[in-house]
Amino acid sequence: MRALVVITGRGLGGDAAVGYNVIAGLEEKGVHCEIALDESAPGILFKKKGLTWHKISIPQAGGHAATKLSSIKAAFKMFTATFKARNLIKKLDVDFVVGIIGGGSIVASVGAKLAGKPCATLCCTPLDMKVCPKLNHCIILPEYYLFRQDNLPDNLSKTYYPLNDDVNSGDGSIAFEKLKEYPLFDENKKTILFSSGSSLFKGMIEAANNFTDFTDEYNVLLIGYPMHDEYMDLINQDKVIYLGFLDWLNHLYDYIDLAVLTDDGVMIEEVLACDVPIVTITKIKWGRYHNIAGIFEGAIMESSMEDANETILSAFENYGSIKDNADSYAEKLLDAKSSLAQKIIDVCGK
Repeated sequence: MRALVVITGRGLGGDAAVGYNVIAGLEEKGVHCEIALDESAPGILFKKKGLTWHKISIPQAGGHAATKLSSIKAAFKMFTATFKARNLIKKLDVDFVVGIIGGGSIVASVGAKLAGKPCATLCCTPLDMKVCPKLNHCIILPEYYLFRQDNLPDNLSKTYYPLNDDVNSGDGSIAFEKLKEYPLFDENKKTILFSSGSSLFKGMIEAANNFTDFTDEYNVLLIGYPMHDEYMDLINQDKVIYLGFLDWLNHLYDYIDLAVLTDDGVMIEEVLACDVPIVTITKIKWGRYHNIAGIFEGAIMESSMEDANETILSAFENYGSIKDNADSYAEKLLDAKSSLAQKIIDVCGK
């Protein structure tokens, strides 16, 4: 079997990681996958993996942060984009199409329908959930509110994020040796990772800075590419250890004591799969709120920015029970890639 996987975004962060793991899961089950990215995407993740891709148009409205204006602009671009997708699908003569989140899912859905091919889409934004269920089977990710419902229509199902095979096989001693290269690192202190994903948002910088002003009893790590270059100047590098964009995250997960994250995205599940307790700070990304702590009950403590310092300390006070709860989710999260790949094959093979 052959599939075309259409992935939204720049081929760098969370959407690309989800797409890559969907591809890996499908190929483990004997499906050869072709990749399509937006023509402007640098595709850094796929370059690192030695993969090539087809360039098409994948308009984006802004995901959860979409406005009426951005949605209208994306809709106009989508008309041409879906015909380009249809042409690529016909040229490659794949057996089915998979869309990955937002614009990627919509382009895949409409393009596959025009090309007369089966399609399955991963969806989590208001716009892709408005379009895709009318055209094909949609698999909902945890950010979308329907994920919390037990009974779904036949054309909807749900999944945890598919994770890298090596996510829980890190070696903390490797991270330890790397961290010792930073003068601020103190091996006698507990270590906290602050992250908003591959892109570093201003709110997470503020959270890390605030915590180091609140107490100096912990190593505070901060990772990610700043959303804007000027954000680099906001990081208090006299107190915060800024690591940039890492390719040794699995080792870091095995070393850290606590992760402070935004309440969305694949990193939450990666950290839980490594049995690490989490504090989520809400509304950092464009004011969005997903109640991810409500999905992973007992393994995540949720906080506003104002209460973050106290919540982090509370997480350490209740560390044992939070870690036990994190461990209870690990097996399901690690199985998500294989289960999702089989679901896609089952749906598209009907």
